Amino acid sequence: MTNILIIEDDMAVHSLMKEALEVHDFNIVDAYSGTEGLLLFEQNQIDVILLDLMLPGMSGEELIRKIRKTTNVPVIAVSAKVDQESKLDLLTHGADDYITKPFDLKELVARIEIQLRHNSLGVTHSETIDYRTISVDLDTREVLVSGKRIHLTSHEFSILTLLIRNPHKVFSRSNLYESVWQEPYLENDKTVNVHISNLRSKLNKFGDNYISTVWGIGFKLEGESSNDSN
Repeated sequence: MTNILIIEDDMAVHSLMKEALEVHDFNIVDAYSGTEGLLLFEQNQIDVILLDLMLPGMSGEELIRKIRKTTNVPVIAVSAKVDQESKLDLLTHGADDYITKPFDLKELVARIEIQLRHNSLGVTHSETIDYRTISVDLDTREVLVSGKRIHLTSHEFSILTLLIRNPHKVFSRSNLYESVWQEPYLENDKTVNVHISNLRSKLNKFGDNYISTVWGIGFKLEGESSNDSN
């Protein structure tokens, strides 16, 4: 059974989400503060986290940073903040998705199911794909760069695998968004730019550039793959 960790201190909102998700046969783990949420996350096998931002004990933003140090579990931020800067800031710090209060419960369920699909997308057996010094295990979702493990969000992982599977293709922002998020792309949406920037930052710590910008078009992998050089 899929385990959903709800970290929300508003009892009414918490109960509303819990009841709606239990109808869809999700198992719910309840937390009402940031510190309790972190403890329960460490004690349970969690598949998706629904995370309020204004929490007692530890803020949602701080909790995301702690979680991202050890795992790529999908995190959906749930917040009353509606401005784009708040959304982009959350995505920059490791959230996989963002839903604004008040929200439609059907949309919430759909967003959870999208995250679950991302985590199992195309993985039916152990398979590794490589590009230069990057190695991606599609079964364990482990990513190694020059032999060292890095932690990616589910969307970052999906972007990277899509690029590696198509090493010579230039992807427009709309291509990437609709392939990874499986939703229509809206012009001037900065979500893809934020995720590409985060992904570059994590990959480039090892001294190489892996993703290049094709101005006016989009993004592609930079350099040659190991297969090209053989």
